[in-house]
Amino acid sequence: MTMANGQAVLTVMMVVLGTMLTRFLPFLLFPANRQAPQYIQYLGRVLPFAVIGFLVVYCLKNVTPASYPYGIPEAIAILCVILLHLWKKNMLLSIGAGTILYMVLVQIIFV
Repeated sequence: MTMANGQAVLTVMMVVLGTMLTRFLPFLLFPANRQAPQYIQYLGRVLPFAVIGFLVVYCLKNVTPASYPYGIPEAIAILCVILLHLWKKNMLLSIGAGTILYMVLVQIIFV
């Protein structure tokens, strides 16, 4: 499926408009010289933890402890993330190393 030149330009313009809108709208709605509403402050405090919890549940939803590999690669990767984060306190390092370890485990070790 190919697009005509006009359709391609219009598609790019819409993507740029959508990106700019989502990037600039918070600054327009909540300028720096005004305090953000209480519910926005509340969401800023609780949403990061909720998203991390959601991602953990999503990543572990298909783990079957009753069949091979019994969730062992996931458990090892989670332990790696936790220990690295406690040791280095670097989220990017912890998540990156845990992801790489998990991929090695499921692609090479637990085939």
